[in-house]
Amino acid sequence: MPELPEVETMCRSIYPTIGKLIREVSQPTCNYRPIQIRPSVAEINARMAGCIVKAITRLGKRVVIQTHDDSLILQPKMTGLVVLESPPDPGHVRLQIDFSSKLRLQFWDSRGLGTVELMPTAELHARIVEGRLGPDALQITVDDFITRLQATARPIKVALLDQKLLAGVGNLYASEMLFEAKIDPQKPAAKISPARLRVLHQVMLDILQLAIKLEGSTLSDGTYRNALNDPGGYQNMHRVYDKAGEACRQCQSTAILRIVQAQRSTFYCPKCQHR
Repeated sequence: MPELPEVETMCRSIYPTIGKLIREVSQPTCNYRPIQIRPSVAEINARMAGCIVKAITRLGKRVVIQTHDDSLILQPKMTGLVVLESPPDPGHVRLQIDFSSKLRLQFWDSRGLGTVELMPTAELHARIVEGRLGPDALQITVDDFITRLQATARPIKVALLDQKLLAGVGNLYASEMLFEAKIDPQKPAAKISPARLRVLHQVMLDILQLAIKLEGSTLSDGTYRNALNDPGGYQNMHRVYDKAGEACRQCQSTAILRIVQAQRSTFYCPKCQHR
């Protein structure tokens, strides 16, 4: 699943489109489950064709392509990719942007869970951020981080995944962060000391920044690729994620456990992360 590091990598990989003239926005033939596109592709093309890409930004787990007046928001969700090279297969391409420079950007989504939305840039904050996204995980201050987490009695792992509380942390990286910070994922966030949350904040920054540097995690299904169709490298750094039954690499005496929290898999070492 694309998470903050993967989406950040997608954004950086499509920077070559900045300053380029959009020739056409189209929807290739796709015989699979359609994704939500608002407004119609015809209207998106009418508003974006002939415009120059001014910026590529990220809002939580969304890729934002900005022209002078509008912002096109691509939300990859579970299995979406934004690529400049050939996608994993042509049959699941949901949207295509052709540039006058012969660059071609494609939004690929194998399960049809992603979304596309065009809106005036002036409305972006009110419609996407306010009430829907908390502070970005790479930008939140340590004091705000502590205040927000200590205000909820939910398990810390569940709280980290709440995009209204903190934008950008996904399931995979939450498990890795809690392991590095030696925090039991089931412990209520409100009962974790400020000192330990301060450690978690720094661990979060370190892990996300390293994952971005290594261009995200490509898991065993091979779905995630960067915009140049190459795999990520952070999967080689995983300590607990998807390692249930394996010996913990830190204590070397306890098997990694898998539990389910908020319908998501959590992986942790019960010895290293003892309450």
